[in-house]
Amino acid sequence: MLKYIVGRVFAMLITLFIIVTLSFFVIRLMPQNIFDNPDLPPYVVEILEKKMHLDKPMYVQYYYFLRGIFLEGDFGTSVKIRPSLPVFQVLKSRLPISMLINVLSLFISIPIGITAGTIAALRKNKLPDHAVSLLVVLFISVPSFVFASLMQYGLTFLYPIFPTLYNPSATTLRQLAMSITLPVVALALNPIATVARYLRGELIETMSSEFLLLARTKGLTRAQAVMRHAFRNSCVPLVNIVIPMFTGIMGGSLVIESIFSIPGMGGMMISSINAGDHPLTIAILIFYSIISLVTMLIMDISYGLLDPRIRMGGRR
Repeated sequence: MLKYIVGRVFAMLITLFIIVTLSFFVIRLMPQNIFDNPDLPPYVVEILEKKMHLDKPMYVQYYYFLRGIFLEGDFGTSVKIRPSLPVFQVLKSRLPISMLINVLSLFISIPIGITAGTIAALRKNKLPDHAVSLLVVLFISVPSFVFASLMQYGLTFLYPIFPTLYNPSATTLRQLAMSITLPVVALALNPIATVARYLRGELIETMSSEFLLLARTKGLTRAQAVMRHAFRNSCVPLVNIVIPMFTGIMGGSLVIESIFSIPGMGGMMISSINAGDHPLTIAILIFYSIISLVTMLIMDISYGLLDPRIRMGGRR
């Protein structure tokens, strides 16, 4: 198992290096100039470009970029969004609220999706099943930002129940909860539908298997057989979708944060791209890449723990 994990970690590091390299060259080759402020005198721009090695060829800039990361732990300095502030400090100030809404969305979506999928499977081809299936198709087909805009219009404008935008000065738990309820719900709809659809299919297939029929013949009631055997076996494959689901939610929050003016990672990434703040944009891309790669690593390790055949294949 140790060799399997080491191999997956090594592959993750190689992938991260490739992503960092591509991110650097793609962002630096964008037509925007980092110092395009007309208020800056030309000699100041020249000094700043020399300080950031922008007056040198691209491969030399890449060398200084890697040296700063690996030898000094320096990802650069923001030049427009938060001028003269290290990008790590900028990310640290925006990270808590982004992680809060993403983690809450994941925690909400799993139990609701499991409940909906179980009800749909137990009431197959009946009204609850049709209702759940309709909502699943709707939540998967329609992007989360559409639901976010509809909820923002209906529940903040027509019926002012929630605040229209995020309240950064919220001092109480109730104010914070009211500010993040709509973004969390908008992010959770697609994961709820994904979990419900997947569990419904697995549970229906398990309930028609021979070992469940054997459990019924031994005297177990339908509810006992489903909860003790069918439900537990059907939940094991959920690892395939639940772990990578966090990455999907993080990607969806890029737009949701902008809609609700949440000062998180997503909105800052869009702002940094529009402003041409290359160091900050590259740092955010690296952050999201690390989250995605770590998620896939956890998923690979989970596969190895659950299925010995995968571990044996990794040794070859």
